[in-house]
Amino acid sequence: MSERRAATAKTRKEAAERPIADNRQAGHEYHLLEMFEAGLVLVGTEVKAMREGRVQLRDAYCRLQGSEAYLLNAHVGQYSHGGYASHEATRPRKLLLRHEELNKLIGKTTEKGLTIVPLRLFFKNGRAKLTIALAKGKKLYDKRETIKRREIDRETRAAIKSRRV
Repeated sequence: MSERRAATAKTRKEAAERPIADNRQAGHEYHLLEMFEAGLVLVGTEVKAMREGRVQLRDAYCRLQGSEAYLLNAHVGQYSHGGYASHEATRPRKLLLRHEELNKLIGKTTEKGLTIVPLRLFFKNGRAKLTIALAKGKKLYDKRETIKRREIDRETRAAIKSRRV
């Protein structure tokens, strides 16, 4: 019986950290140096819309203003059962980070060429969390090299798979 409870607890934890939105293009456009997990200050209809999966991080970015971090240009659609009290779709949302993390980000982004990129939005223990990364932009030749490496890996996996059969 205890094995069954442990299995259900594991599936609950996996369900609690289910991704809402991913920014897959960020891995292609940037070298991801260091990752952080941040909370978000949200309005009730935003949380409900996120649970429905109405979120896009494609054009989103983070900006530091004073000693606070904000998520800008992230699109959270309207809640399907929302009434008159709704939210603006692309409003700036404050990120909740620890002071040490904020100071580290402020120090690193003052260096040339480093930026903060949102990667993944998910729920953890009922709270919306955002994975952000300190990133440096890739050059065109870096992008081509990444694509070439990915194709080589795919071909080697296919060759290994065909030998096994």
